[in-house]
Amino acid sequence: MSDTILLDIALVMLTGLVFGRLVKHLKMPNVTGYLIAGLLLGPCVLNLIPGDMVNHFSVASDMALGFIAFSIGSEFKISYFKQVGITPIVIAITESLGAVIFVTAACILLGFDVKLSILLGAIAAATAPAQTIMVIRQYRAKGSLTSMLMSVVALDDAVALIAFGFAATIVKAMASHGGVSLMSVLSPFYEVAVSFLLGGVLALVMLLFLRHFKKASNRLCLSVGMVFIATWLANLIGGSALLTCMALGGVLVNLFDDTESVMKAVDAFTPPLFMLFFAMSGAGFDVGALKSIGLIGLTYVVMRVAGKMAGAWFGGKVMKSEEKICRYLGPTLMPQAGVALGLILVAESIVPDFAPQIRTVILCSTFIYSILGPSVAKWALTKAGEISPLPDSQKA
Repeated sequence: MSDTILLDIALVMLTGLVFGRLVKHLKMPNVTGYLIAGLLLGPCVLNLIPGDMVNHFSVASDMALGFIAFSIGSEFKISYFKQVGITPIVIAITESLGAVIFVTAACILLGFDVKLSILLGAIAAATAPAQTIMVIRQYRAKGSLTSMLMSVVALDDAVALIAFGFAATIVKAMASHGGVSLMSVLSPFYEVAVSFLLGGVLALVMLLFLRHFKKASNRLCLSVGMVFIATWLANLIGGSALLTCMALGGVLVNLFDDTESVMKAVDAFTPPLFMLFFAMSGAGFDVGALKSIGLIGLTYVVMRVAGKMAGAWFGGKVMKSEEKICRYLGPTLMPQAGVALGLILVAESIVPDFAPQIRTVILCSTFIYSILGPSVAKWALTKAGEISPLPDSQKA
């Protein structure tokens, strides 16, 4: 069995590497190539990576998402927020609620069940940071839009979790014809609060170790261990692994003066892990489900993007942000994966009668966003003037 796993990993890595290079000739980001490579290797096409093997690699997803959240948190410097104020918070709220309102309203107006519409609208709030962050890293995007994007996608998950919590409470009350309990209302707040508290405590523990371990290799081992512990503990106590790892990076960057050396070591470790994660995500897509997405799926795909763009534009205008932030932030928020896929299971347990529709809509939209999202993000960042051509020595 171990030999098979090693062969699968080698096949995924080499194929991902080749397709990452091929899509460059089409002016597309590497992450798109990784997704396509996984799709070709997966059950839907060549079946070299069977479905049960994809499920065995779920731990790789947890690892990759943990490091992505840790990386995002490391951008949460208090000095930056003193400079920009509450603008990222306001925009994160408006772009998330924009998706919620647009999707929910459109589905209800088209005659779909109200409970189904509310849950799909709540799931629409979530944005997957992984693909966008990979684009930023690959093209070394830099500027006010990039900084705002990093902050907004980090806050987005917290807003999405709270929004879904309230939506779930409303739908449960509608389904049972009963009252709304205090615990159900407080549940999303508990998940966010306990995640940030746990991440902060672990950051203090990590800080103590960093004072005694200064070699890059030792700090890498420490970082890997702390991210894994944060993910495990968050799942154990009912928190969010993404928010916990985000808080770990956020508290650390504000208390430790040499966080740059830690992140440099981590950045040298994560590329193979991210490639494996995205390729396996591609392998897990069921292309056949696209034909059954139907009107509600098309509505979700279009209205979620429209809501994100309108919400980001509105929030930027309210906070008097730069024009390029108002205009181009919305398109970079297209990708959706981790949190949204996790919320599928919760939504299905609330309205089991609509479980097949919810799963089909979210999985198909995730596939569509995953293929289009990275290229759209690159286009937006380029139009904003925050992606410069790479020197020939760095193009490989």
